[in-house]
Amino acid sequence: MSSPFASQQFKPSNAAKRLGVYLPATPQEFQEGTFTRAELEELEKNPPEWLADLRRNGPHPRPVVAGRLGISIAGLTRGGITEPLTTEQIDELRAEPPSWLVRERQIFAQVREEDERLAAEKAKEQAKADRVAARQSPTSPTPTARPTPPTPPAPPAS
Repeated sequence: MSSPFASQQFKPSNAAKRLGVYLPATPQEFQEGTFTRAELEELEKNPPEWLADLRRNGPHPRPVVAGRLGISIAGLTRGGITEPLTTEQIDELRAEPPSWLVRERQIFAQVREEDERLAAEKAKEQAKADRVAARQSPTSPTPTARPTPPTPPAPPAS
């Protein structure tokens, strides 16, 4: 019996997202078909010429453009980029970055640094919580208290 994931059908828009291509630039038969997980995996492993060409030259969807420029998708919008770009257009922007792109890269770098700082802080807090839980856990061995030495007898009263 196959799992529900193996027989899952993907619409062309979701298949294009998974493959990282711009749907309107794909062949008509791709835009009209549905795809199983296995078919998408096969396209990933052995891309046909049209897929390899789209990935190499574009036009590229916004997430790919943003990734190649080192900015967020929102940064693309703030910079006025609303249409897909080709690899050549992306390379031109990278070669001579306009001021908005420089600013967006700085913002993106700051956000990434803050995310990393927060993740490290969260991991540190989780490690501390794990140590406390391990000490309080009834299944973990608890350190035994040292026996107190006996009190020496009091000297006889004279």
